Amino acid sequence: MIEMPPLQFAQTNGIRMGYYEAGPKTDKPPVILCHGWPEIAFSWRHQIKALSEAGIRVIAPDQRGYGATDRPEPVEDYDIEHLTGDLVGLLDHLEIDKAIFVGHDWGGFIVWQMPLRHIDRVAGVVGINTPHTNRAPADPIELFRQRFGEHMYIVQFQDPAREPDRIFGSRVEQTFDAFMRKPVPRSDTAPAEQVVAGVGASPRLNLAFPQMIAAYDARHDPRTPILSPEEKKVFVDTFTKSGFTGGINWYRNMSRNWQRSAGIDHTVRVPSLMIMAENDHVLPPSAADGMEKIVPDLEKYLVRDSGHWTQQEKPDEVSAKLIEWRRKRFG
Repeated sequence: MIEMPPLQFAQTNGIRMGYYEAGPKTDKPPVILCHGWPEIAFSWRHQIKALSEAGIRVIAPDQRGYGATDRPEPVEDYDIEHLTGDLVGLLDHLEIDKAIFVGHDWGGFIVWQMPLRHIDRVAGVVGINTPHTNRAPADPIELFRQRFGEHMYIVQFQDPAREPDRIFGSRVEQTFDAFMRKPVPRSDTAPAEQVVAGVGASPRLNLAFPQMIAAYDARHDPRTPILSPEEKKVFVDTFTKSGFTGGINWYRNMSRNWQRSAGIDHTVRVPSLMIMAENDHVLPPSAADGMEKIVPDLEKYLVRDSGHWTQQEKPDEVSAKLIEWRRKRFG
C-alpha cells in the first residue's frame, strides 16, 4: 500500500482542516486534489506519489465533514460557499497565490465552482468524471425526484431524520465492499444514461443506495474489488470514527446552492481538463456533452474500462494525464 505524506492541519474558514502535502514547495502553480463522496484525501494516494515524484507540488485535504477535518453540526455549514471558502483558506494558510484544482465526484462540483467564485485564486481546473454544467432550470432535488423517484439516493439524503446516515454508519465495511468495485462493463445495446442536473443514471442501475447497502452481501458480488484489504481498512476505520453525516450534508445543500447561484455567470474562464470514465454509470461521459459552450478552454480525455473511482481504478493513466496536461499548460 502506498504511504501518505504526514498529516498536517490548517485553520481555514472557521474549521481545522487536515491535509497532506508532497513535492517541492517552489513548484507553481501547485495542484489541490479534492475528493468526493464517500472518500477522503487517501483516495488520491497514487496521484500524490506520482505528481510529487514528477516535481509537482501537490496538496490533498480531507474536506469539511470528512476524515481528520472538523465536522460542524449545522447543515448549512456545508453549502458551496463554505466548501469553496475552505479551499481559499487553505491557500491562504499555505501562502499560495493560485492553484490548479482537481476534483473527483463531489470534489468536481466544488472545483468547477472555484473559478466562478474565486477566479483570482484559480490557475486551472480538472474535473474527473464530474462535468461542469449550467445552472439547472429548476431545483435539482425536484428534478431528481421527478426523473428518478423518491428512492434515488440524493433524494433520500434530504431526509431530516438522517436514516441514510444511520444505514451507512452501521454497515461501514459493507458500504465500501459494495461501492469500491469495478462495474460490469456496459454492453453495446445498453440504453443511454439519462442526465439530469449534471448527474446521469443507467436505467439498470439501482439508485436506492441506502437500501442496496442494507441488503448487500459481498459473497454474492461478482465484481472485482479495487481496494486491497489494507486500503479498505483505511476507509473503514476513518468512516467508523467520522460517520457519514458530514459528507451527506453536502447533498443536503443542493437546493440551497441552486437558489443562491441565480446571479452567477457559469462560464469557466481558466484552462480546463475534463477526464471522463467510460463505465461510470452515475457520471457518464455523455454528462460532459456540450461543456465547451461554458468552458471555452477545455480539453477532454476518456479513460477506457474505468468505472466511477477513476483515480483509484486507473491510477497510472490518470496521474500521467494530469502530469502531461499540467506541463503542457503551465510549464
